[in-house]
Amino acid sequence: MIILGPVAIARNNVIGKNNELPWYIPEDLKHFKELTTGHTVIMGRKTYESIIARLGKPLPNRRSVVITSNTEYPVAEGVVKYTNLEEAIAAEDGPDKQVFLIGGQRIFAEGLQFANTIYTTEIHKDFDGDIYFPEFDK
Repeated sequence: MIILGPVAIARNNVIGKNNELPWYIPEDLKHFKELTTGHTVIMGRKTYESIIARLGKPLPNRRSVVITSNTEYPVAEGVVKYTNLEEAIAAEDGPDKQVFLIGGQRIFAEGLQFANTIYTTEIHKDFDGDIYFPEFDK
């Protein structure tokens, strides 16, 4: 099963600024951890870099998959990389599996067509940002 998110979205569709979350909502981070722990998370290179910058390592207790066009891009031990989302989904999805597409903007936009479920947290406030969640039918 392909799950898009979980992703927090501001009222003006902002999901990030300068490759970081523009807010700190502990409950939302806890929800993210509860949903994704023990499962595969697929992300773009910039999202991967922001996680490494924040934690110093990949997300614990999850299979981390990075999408990058650079086949020489270095990733931490245990992290898998693919050159495109479709290839990653074909390889990582399967019966009784939950695969989460966790960002960034391009992964969300491309992932909408593959997602069986979308998990969002609506933030009822506008935020300044430079990364937006794509429009979709709710």
